[in-house]
Amino acid sequence: MKSKFLIISTLFLGIISYAQKTVKYDLYVKDTIVNYTGKDQKAIAINGKLPAPTLYFTEGDIAEIHVHNKMHHETSIHWHGLLLPNEQDGVPYLTTAPIKPHSTHIYSFPIKQSGTYWYHSHTMLQEQIGMYGAIVIHKPNEKPINEEVVLLSDWSDENPHQIERSLHNATDWYMIKKNAVQSYSEALKEGYFKTKLTNEWKRMHAMDVSDVYYENFLLNGLKEQLAKYKAGDTVRLRVINGSASTYFWLNYSGGKITVVATDGVDVEPVQVDRLIIGVSEIYDVLVTIPKDNKSYQFMATAEDRTGFASLWLGNGEKVFHEPLPRLKYFEGMKMMNNMMTLGGNMNDMGMNMSLQQMDMNTIMYPEIVDSGDEELPVTLNYAMLKSPVKTTLPDVPFRELHFELTGNMNRYVWTLNNKTISESDKIKIKAGENIRIVITNNSMMRHPMHLHGHFFRVINGQGDYAPLKNVIDIMPMETDTIEFNASEEYGDWYFHCHILYHMMSGMGRIFTYENTPPNPQLPNPKQALRKVYNDDRRFYFGSEISLESNGTDGELWFMNTRWKFDAEWRLGLNDTDGYETESHFGRYMDKNQFMFLYAGWDWRYRDEKETETNLFGQTNTKNNRGVVHLGFEYTLPFFIAADVSVDHTGYVRLQLKREDIPLTKRLRLWGMYNTDFEYNFGAKYILTKYISASSHYDSDMGFGAGLTFTY
Repeated sequence: MKSKFLIISTLFLGIISYAQKTVKYDLYVKDTIVNYTGKDQKAIAINGKLPAPTLYFTEGDIAEIHVHNKMHHETSIHWHGLLLPNEQDGVPYLTTAPIKPHSTHIYSFPIKQSGTYWYHSHTMLQEQIGMYGAIVIHKPNEKPINEEVVLLSDWSDENPHQIERSLHNATDWYMIKKNAVQSYSEALKEGYFKTKLTNEWKRMHAMDVSDVYYENFLLNGLKEQLAKYKAGDTVRLRVINGSASTYFWLNYSGGKITVVATDGVDVEPVQVDRLIIGVSEIYDVLVTIPKDNKSYQFMATAEDRTGFASLWLGNGEKVFHEPLPRLKYFEGMKMMNNMMTLGGNMNDMGMNMSLQQMDMNTIMYPEIVDSGDEELPVTLNYAMLKSPVKTTLPDVPFRELHFELTGNMNRYVWTLNNKTISESDKIKIKAGENIRIVITNNSMMRHPMHLHGHFFRVINGQGDYAPLKNVIDIMPMETDTIEFNASEEYGDWYFHCHILYHMMSGMGRIFTYENTPPNPQLPNPKQALRKVYNDDRRFYFGSEISLESNGTDGELWFMNTRWKFDAEWRLGLNDTDGYETESHFGRYMDKNQFMFLYAGWDWRYRDEKETETNLFGQTNTKNNRGVVHLGFEYTLPFFIAADVSVDHTGYVRLQLKREDIPLTKRLRLWGMYNTDFEYNFGAKYILTKYISASSHYDSDMGFGAGLTFTY
């Protein structure tokens, strides 16, 4: 098709007559044990390596890759950034058959491009535990010298399924581990008490730039690596961010960094002091060794500054780059308060932000705000990238789409236009047409959006020379525009956030070409699509159980993106203290999920004969009740949950409750009051992720102290 050849010729500087040869690789996928911090953890290794081996090709080759799954569960491999037939793209159940346990799958496709790319599993959370590797494609007759693959990743000692479940249950354990809790006592100590009050008034959670605590950050599977070079050598670093959810700041102690390519495609060289690389992004950069007998640090620091990995270039005494200091979290909170309305929407404050040109997080960077230096470091942004050749699309009509990136930190739901993938129809496109996408980030998180099987132009003020990418990092409050030609002829192509836990919660869409023929790898397409949709429909279990001297109380819940079932209980030591249980099964209704409508039961007994009335003058049944009830819960400012219910007898109850008031880094307060004149209040001190020391007073059960178990 004419449009297809036009974009390929634009992207790769002309159609080349290839002398094709087949390059074969055998990849053996196995479970293995790694040890980074003295604790053995399960990982997935390919050919016994973590990360997987780098695959080398020359433009014009035919890739033939035999993937041997030696595990007891399914796997897959997606060839990130490669232009290939749809059925080779590697998204299980969407484009490609999953690789079943103890079976072999053969991928075969022509290599149409050159540059730096990578591959990774697209099955569940396997990417987090080691299933990723680099791809380097050289141009014909190219003789590379002085080049290094720099594959960055994050590593947790925790099972990624537990990480995912914890995120959906709003744990703050990771912030405790990172020393990033913004409690009331810390706010008072640092002079930000009013800022903290405003933050909670607007129903916003504490500022964080990364949701997960990682024990290690790795470079080619190591904390540090040495590459020997001599003075005057210029080294091409092929930097790939293969992490699950970590952005990295890149700095070099030997001087400037020259960016020469992004996502595998050349750009005009641009010299900077530092850059941030988003999850799944790729940058090819050049650095020079200043002096002999010294080794210079190319440092990749996690955006939350909790750790780094290093590549040492040279030979001799180490020249360190100054470590990036701890973030000023309360300054970030203050900024966030200005950016968010009480209703939970972003306020752009008339700034028209785009292309990373205004990093609102700068106010949290001590190396900038405390430097007193008028000459600030030059930081890369998308407006600085320029293609060396024209990238204009074919002269055909454009179709414009608008995506709003939306999310809910408390329940960890991430969406486009407030819908997950499973809640959305596929977006039909026609072969040859031009697609323009305007993306607005109405969330407080960065989102690296990746398009499979295509490159898009980033509209950045460079006109005909707009750079080509397949990942665009969109900062909070930004609006960016990308456009691409529908240069393929058939198939389903994934467009999603590449933060693994955002993607798995549903943040993406599927582009599908009209008149796509049946995919022979997926003989039952409806059943296969249900498998894809199941990712964001999954339910997550959680619980909190207190065992204290006055009895036990607790709650169990089971929830997914929209639905939740919970059951709570309070059990005293005798009939006078009594026992009670109630349940709620319902759905979150609004975009920010402040409103929860439910139905359930309310059953309680207490050996108390005195007749009382509630606040509304009704005979109080709190001591002997067995009813079905309907109600709704709404999250008020300061995260106060207002719960209004009416049972089948017409009895009405209003309850106000606030949980997890962060008094200090580990101390949490809570309280409840309702129109039955019941009340309780308490505290817990967090000892580990799952265990807290706790005490509370209950109007019916009295005072108690003991332990609370949170899962």
